[in-house]
Amino acid sequence: MDASGTDVGRAIAELRDEIAKLRVSRRRLVLTADAERRGIERELHDGLQQQLVGLAANLELVAMSMDGDPDAATTLIAEMRTDLRQALEQMRTLADRIYPPLDAGGLAAVLRSAAGNADVRARIDVSVGTSVPTEIAGAVYFCCLDVLKHAAGTAMTITVREEGDGLVLEIEAELGADAGPSAMRDRLEALGGRLSVRSEPSRATVWSGFLPLP
Repeated sequence: MDASGTDVGRAIAELRDEIAKLRVSRRRLVLTADAERRGIERELHDGLQQQLVGLAANLELVAMSMDGDPDAATTLIAEMRTDLRQALEQMRTLADRIYPPLDAGGLAAVLRSAAGNADVRARIDVSVGTSVPTEIAGAVYFCCLDVLKHAAGTAMTITVREEGDGLVLEIEAELGADAGPSAMRDRLEALGGRLSVRSEPSRATVWSGFLPLP
């Protein structure tokens, strides 16, 4: 076989390898999305639904107590207000896990909200224009969420900026390098991006991502 034939054979082999990796990556994305949906379903059933059932039961008690024991009714109403606020907050958190309100608050706002919900002390620096496509901003958000869900009680720095023809994401956290990088890499590569991870013993891990902008 001449040199050109060898080059063609090598190119075909590399293409097959890339296709195989792409299939594996897509499968991981599907499995990750399925697992997240199942988690949300459990939280809806075991958390939010039970809170709403409790509110309905208390409402019945209030109706029965209004005439005979108004003080008890007043106490129940106060408890219901607290329960209702908690249910609304949980509903907002679950809605953000399905898809964040990027159009309403912007990327910085939804990242701060996600960090607060995850009990993470986060320094967030987002400097991007308003023209960043929603799917790009959404990928950045969910990459951050992949790390945040492992980081309760820790400190984290999130930086997002435009650089050249793309968007740069850097997450520095006091976590091991295994906190979510496979899902993060799949999310970024699905949009033509890339991810690198730097981690040293007894030091924070840094995830550096890049997404091309159209």
